[in-house]
Amino acid sequence: MKAQIITDRQQWNDFVAASELCNLTQTYEWGELMSKRHADSLHVGVVNEDGSLCAAMLVLVSTVPGLHVPYFYAPRGPIIDNPASPAMTILLNFVKAEAHKRGACMLKIEPGVPDGDKTWLNALRHYGFRSIPYAHHLRHEWVTDIRGDEQELMSKMHKKTRQYIRTSARTSTVIRESHEQSAIDAFYRIYCETGERSEFMVLNKEYYENFLRLYKDNAALLIAEYDNRIIAAAIVVRLGRWSWNMYEAASDESREMRVNYLLQWQRILWAKSHGCWYFNSRGIPDVLEEGNELYGVYNFKRGFGGYAMRSLETQDLVYRPLVYQAYRKLLDGKHWYDSQQAAKRKAKELKEAEEKKAAREAAQKTAAASSPVAGTEVAPEAPKTPTKSAKATKTAPAVPKTPAIGADFAAEVPKTPAIGADFATGVPKTPPIGADLDVDAPTAPLPAIKKSKKQKKVAEQPEI
Repeated sequence: MKAQIITDRQQWNDFVAASELCNLTQTYEWGELMSKRHADSLHVGVVNEDGSLCAAMLVLVSTVPGLHVPYFYAPRGPIIDNPASPAMTILLNFVKAEAHKRGACMLKIEPGVPDGDKTWLNALRHYGFRSIPYAHHLRHEWVTDIRGDEQELMSKMHKKTRQYIRTSARTSTVIRESHEQSAIDAFYRIYCETGERSEFMVLNKEYYENFLRLYKDNAALLIAEYDNRIIAAAIVVRLGRWSWNMYEAASDESREMRVNYLLQWQRILWAKSHGCWYFNSRGIPDVLEEGNELYGVYNFKRGFGGYAMRSLETQDLVYRPLVYQAYRKLLDGKHWYDSQQAAKRKAKELKEAEEKKAAREAAQKTAAASSPVAGTEVAPEAPKTPTKSAKATKTAPAVPKTPAIGADFAAEVPKTPAIGADFATGVPKTPPIGADLDVDAPTAPLPAIKKSKKQKKVAEQPEI
């Protein structure tokens, strides 16, 4: 049994695909993809005497920002059945030797094992790993078991999700797989719009082109066309029994039509057609409560049925303690700053929500105050009692004047509008859909209520 660099792509991917810890970010292609982003990669494996793999770990070689010191990172690795086995020791010793050659300050791993796994935690403590609260990949992911027929999968969805899928399907939107460059261009254009709207980082277009090129038939670009236009698109990928929803681009138009629900459903069907059992919608927030920045994303994903999967905390194995100490100070400071900015954003959102609510309530009160109370009749104004002087004085009835000869008898007759005049000038406009119909409605004044002297005094008291 020995550790070595593995160059056989098929051997590597077959081993990862067959493991219970199967993950996209441990595939051979992921290392190649990251290498194109200026992060070197090492495919380290432990082989038996017959040449078969018994452990594997894709290691990315990156640089600590601000310190310009390299460090090793294994996303969702290592891939091994028993972390307490001799193979794990051989694997870690080989990686440590490579780290010393490159001057790396640590090995950072994020195993794809359930949080709280005692076997893994005890083994990692034995090797000297320490837990840190900062994750590269979100620890929470949403997984849907897609075994069973379509009707069964639909029955496990939230009723609103089923409704939106069917509503979108009735809009004549067509979902299909595309390999055309024009489709990739459209995907990237809409993805940039999505990133700006949702405030997440978008890489250059070459990255997504390389992703599709490297994963070949194991990945697909699905596009949503409406009226001969691409209004949404998504990239999905598979390995073994697993599939992953990677990148989704949705225009404002597609969101209004609920096309994102139909597109997600078609991704699930694509995965089923390739023999997958599980569909990983990827990251959801650590705190599952309304008000969280990613709660809307979580709500969308859980509508398709499934469960939350939480992985172990990030683990660091330190090679250079002094450099690592400086790294932690930088990391702690960055996360403190990020948390402060997130708190400010949340406070701003809450303030805006409260202001909108207050404005709505004020408008409702104004409308209610200007509308007659139900069941109340407005009393007609009582005729005034004439004074004595008025009684004594009798006014002769007015005699209509005889118009002078030649006067215009049609002066008071409404004129016929000229040809081409706007006949609808005086017709009240129909309010737009969604407008408040009570705002411009004529209202009858409330009857004046006569106050007693006592009430007047009470009314004049200043508010405390």
